[in-house]
Amino acid sequence: MASSSFYTSLIPNTTTFNQQKQPLILFPRTRLGIPTKPSSLVVVSSAAVETEPITTLPSRSKVLPFRVGHGFDLHRLEPGFPLIIGGINIPHHRGCEAHSDGDVLLHCVVDAILGALGLPDIGQIFPDTDPKWKGAPSSVFIEEAVRLMHEAGYELGNLDATLILQKPKISPHKETIRSNLCQLLGADPSVVNLKAKTHEKVDSLGENRSIAAHTVVLLMKK
Repeated sequence: MASSSFYTSLIPNTTTFNQQKQPLILFPRTRLGIPTKPSSLVVVSSAAVETEPITTLPSRSKVLPFRVGHGFDLHRLEPGFPLIIGGINIPHHRGCEAHSDGDVLLHCVVDAILGALGLPDIGQIFPDTDPKWKGAPSSVFIEEAVRLMHEAGYELGNLDATLILQKPKISPHKETIRSNLCQLLGADPSVVNLKAKTHEKVDSLGENRSIAAHTVVLLMKK
């Protein structure tokens, strides 16, 4: 959990926030306890997850005309888990083993925004030691990062993300993933770019034992 020197307090547990506009994500029915085919999807709102958003930014944050942040994440792929990328359930025989939903793309986007704001990483703000985040949709983490971005007086200039995985092919799902990411960020599609690369069968990524993502964001002062 983040140090008290960064944050003054936590908002009490709540099951709703950002009530004017709740972003929706595609989430596997199996994670909701609804028996169905592994690849089927159901739309859920992140408002259903109990959260403790951060209330304030560090007082030491310097006001700059723009800020740049980089995010990186990697997860091991194992049988029996859904493969969720950008809030979209991708049919595959392996998925990300993680405390939350293991969404490698959304996790690194969150880290990029937090990094640009000079905040601790996603693991400190949403620790995997807290049972509250067990199986949680990563849209919850995105919402908090976007809230902090606006609270600091910044907006998204542009975002460039790269997925690294050997299998499955992302091209059939690329636009769906990008569209959902834009919705979660409240961003115009023209400022959100998504690429996918293989790892040429090298190391755990190339051997289809893991998946990784890099993201760079530019935040601009409003």
